Amino acid sequence: MTPIAPPRPNTFAGLSLVLDRVAERREDTAWVNDLAASAGARFIVIDPLGETFVQRDDMLLRWLTAAERERLLGDHRASLLGIAHGRPHFMIAVDDVERAGSLAESLHAQRAGLRDAGLQLPADEAALFAYAKGLAHWQRETLHCARCGTELVMVAAGHRAQCNNPSCGRLHFPRTDAAIIVLVEHEGACLLGRQAGWPKGRYSTLAGFIEPGEALEDAVRREVAEESGVAVGDVFYHSSQPWPLPASLMVGFFAKALSPEIRLRDDELEEARWFTPTQILDGLADGSFLPSPPLSVSYRLLSDWLKMRAGVELESAVRDARAARAERPVA
Repeated sequence: MTPIAPPRPNTFAGLSLVLDRVAERREDTAWVNDLAASAGARFIVIDPLGETFVQRDDMLLRWLTAAERERLLGDHRASLLGIAHGRPHFMIAVDDVERAGSLAESLHAQRAGLRDAGLQLPADEAALFAYAKGLAHWQRETLHCARCGTELVMVAAGHRAQCNNPSCGRLHFPRTDAAIIVLVEHEGACLLGRQAGWPKGRYSTLAGFIEPGEALEDAVRREVAEESGVAVGDVFYHSSQPWPLPASLMVGFFAKALSPEIRLRDDELEEARWFTPTQILDGLADGSFLPSPPLSVSYRLLSDWLKMRAGVELESAVRDARAARAERPVA
């Protein structure tokens, strides 16, 4: 069940192709400060809602220059993201709503969230936004030592937090919550579920968080069984996706069901059912089936599965179905 071709990077992924995180130099405060003051430095601002600034005329991030940072946000700590395209990139978290609003005016920019901007920004900027948002969220949530309760201070260019209590001194590291997301197959059909609050007709692959002491493959089997009652055998890795909404890593899989029997075991899912490629395409055509948003690895799992099993491109099928419905006469 291996994909027919190596999957392209998911949204927010592939950042290593353009960014050197220079993690080995984060402790070199003088070097980091010199980078921040350099003419090529760029700063992304993350506001209290986890949004950032984009240009008003097109969907590109509105980076601050070193001079703009000094003039507008000189009193805010800058965290080093790394070096991309030969330029140092930093993140600044602003926690004052009014100040974030005035910044938008000063920069002649508009604010945008990660969900809305993720597919509109260039891939590298979307990934940098996701990286910055995740780091800013961790910094905002990590204020006191989990061992002794003392206030923490950020070190290592914003990538570690150290307890200020000399008798403790515990280091805290950015947290990412791992989750599995899986497309389960049985005899040419895939298992999809829907939650009660979703738009009518929307179905998605099943997902859930990893538990302590659990392998990823075991988490796939447990989550699918818990949500749908379906027993899973073989599990195959597909790809992963940073998901800083607010702090997750989605690890995508294909899997084989041992039986098609579905027994919903809790109230997490309103419905779970098997779909053949023909049923998905028919549902797209008449509007009764909605896939997950293209932003997510769930969409990629379904897209690659349709390509493998039916030779159909999901993106093209969605686009063609929308166009066909728009041309139909109104009754």
